[in-house]
Amino acid sequence: MHLAHLRLRDFRNYRRLDLDFPPGFHLLIGDNAQGKSNLLEAIYLLATLRSFRGIPGAQMVRHDQPGYFVGARVIGREEHALKLYWSTSKRQISLDDRNIRRISEFLGALRAVVFCTEDLQLVKGAASRRRRFIDLLLSQTDPTYLPLLQRYTKTLRSRNALLKQRSIDESALDSFTHELVTAGNQLMHHRTQLLPRLSPLARLAYRRIALDQEELRLEDHPSVRGDFAVELTQSRHRERALRQTVIGPHRDDVRLLLNDRPAIQFGSEGQKRSIAIALKMAQVEYLTGIHGNPPILLIDDVMGELDAKRRAAFLPLLQRAHQTRSQVFLTVTQNQDLIEGPGTVVRWNVNAGSVTSVRARRSISGAF
Repeated sequence: MHLAHLRLRDFRNYRRLDLDFPPGFHLLIGDNAQGKSNLLEAIYLLATLRSFRGIPGAQMVRHDQPGYFVGARVIGREEHALKLYWSTSKRQISLDDRNIRRISEFLGALRAVVFCTEDLQLVKGAASRRRRFIDLLLSQTDPTYLPLLQRYTKTLRSRNALLKQRSIDESALDSFTHELVTAGNQLMHHRTQLLPRLSPLARLAYRRIALDQEELRLEDHPSVRGDFAVELTQSRHRERALRQTVIGPHRDDVRLLLNDRPAIQFGSEGQKRSIAIALKMAQVEYLTGIHGNPPILLIDDVMGELDAKRRAAFLPLLQRAHQTRSQVFLTVTQNQDLIEGPGTVVRWNVNAGSVTSVRARRSISGAF
């Protein structure tokens, strides 16, 4: 899979942009705040319909404009045209010129994995960060998962709204509880099926990049330990006191363990950074195994923070991208010499919302 064409209109600091990208390795070169990360953000937005920076749509609109447009032509087993328009009054998504109402129909047309400084929050941040990571991976690989998650979330909101009322309609509460249990049990099943497959991939990735020999393991940490319906009934008094649903998949977590000790408490900063990279590498491997070809890799401002060994761990991913005619986009702040790597590097100068091509050069590993 590769991104053949990208079109931006009033997106971030880009007024108008049209770029053609061949398969292979793309180096985005420029000073800070020139628009390198914005290009990666646009690609990731088409893959997931959300910014990897975790910001709302209004902040992605160019100054004094009503909305933004992001479009792309993607070539994989099939060729697809993706379009996204966002404004405060309108949001329109289309796939092959067909308007899309269900997000699940759009996800998967473009698959991308981003490596960025925010990834550290997968280790240090709240449980919601890790749930979002798992939910995205399942949504990228199972078309039934996102509608199920949306169904659960909608029911949870309705149930919580009911619990906040002074006088609770018990019949309505029982109805929402039944729906919550039905959807919740299916969500938990999907998640418990994923982790035993993802954990070995993360462990192998951590071994490649870590400077030590600790074993990384991912462990499911659900809020429901037994029967969801029974535990909801048992928690009814707490729910009424707190006026919200206190257990369920929305409270689940994934524990990240180094030698069976919680990394968030006992890991060094270097170990936590290695774990974050290992999780993203595991995501790449899992997507590749499911779909048969690797996703597009978006590497944003992380290489400068890594030592030589951790940077070298990326090389197998880049080599495979070359072998499978996939793509890698890497942002750097200076024009580095690249030596002894596979494929051709396409260099792009990024300056104040303008992108110009520089002559291509052989090899890639010198950037690491």
